Amino acid sequence: MMLAERNASANTRSAYRRDLDDAAHFLSARGVQLVQASEDDVRAYIVSLRTSAPRTQARHLSALRQYYRFLCSENTRAEDPTRNIDPPRLGRPLPKYLSEQEVLALINSIRRMPGVEGARLRALLELIYAAGLRVSELVGLPMGAILFERGLVQVKGKGGKERIVPLGDPAITAVQAWLPVRKESLGKRPSPFLFPSARSKTGYLTRQRFFQELKQIGIQAGIAPERLSPHVLRHAFATHLIEHGADLRSVQTMLGHADIATTQIYTHVAADRLVKTVLAHHPLAPKGRRRKA
Repeated sequence: MMLAERNASANTRSAYRRDLDDAAHFLSARGVQLVQASEDDVRAYIVSLRTSAPRTQARHLSALRQYYRFLCSENTRAEDPTRNIDPPRLGRPLPKYLSEQEVLALINSIRRMPGVEGARLRALLELIYAAGLRVSELVGLPMGAILFERGLVQVKGKGGKERIVPLGDPAITAVQAWLPVRKESLGKRPSPFLFPSARSKTGYLTRQRFFQELKQIGIQAGIAPERLSPHVLRHAFATHLIEHGADLRSVQTMLGHADIATTQIYTHVAADRLVKTVLAHHPLAPKGRRRKA
């Protein structure tokens, strides 16, 4: 159903499978099958997750809710055991992102890297920051995705939805520098992907490998590993656009958000930064909260 009716990606389906497997394992210890669980059984499972983050608990409950609604629609169950269970309060955490200076430090560190790894990593980093791509979108880009003459990248996002995002000169230059190196590294082996990999089952660079490379270059740039991930760079792209005056609708389109409410969180990031700036430097800011000159 997730594939045929919702066109859910392989990553989404895998996440649902893991959450349902975890619930099934917990319920089996209670002598209950997942398909037959009662409301009390589901509540007990959610309570067992209380040490997890609220968003994790909510994700598990969402997976179960979708599963039982499907069973009811197929007449496998008469009622949904999750119908009276409220999700935990999530709050509104601001996304983590890097400053413009930190992104520049990353790029400068990569410029000193020689060979295939350096050329590939620079192209990857320039693209993800220039277009705000999800990591799965980035590593799976086909060869024809970059429209060099028009300065655009064609992206296939969640649910198979396509969008076009403009690219700056640094990203175009980095990809153009990567292409000859890519061709030499491939030899006679053809590949339809911009970032091919003979070691991965998909035929292109894995998300995990890019994550590892990013952590390593982050250390060289003086950025703590726990602060850096591909999604942090996507957040940086959106945050920096908003800070420089980009309108929400444009950022929503470039990010591929279905709902503009998802994009609005970046206005909170910009506002939070402005508040901190005022508290740090304004002469009438409360004592003890200003920075000393």
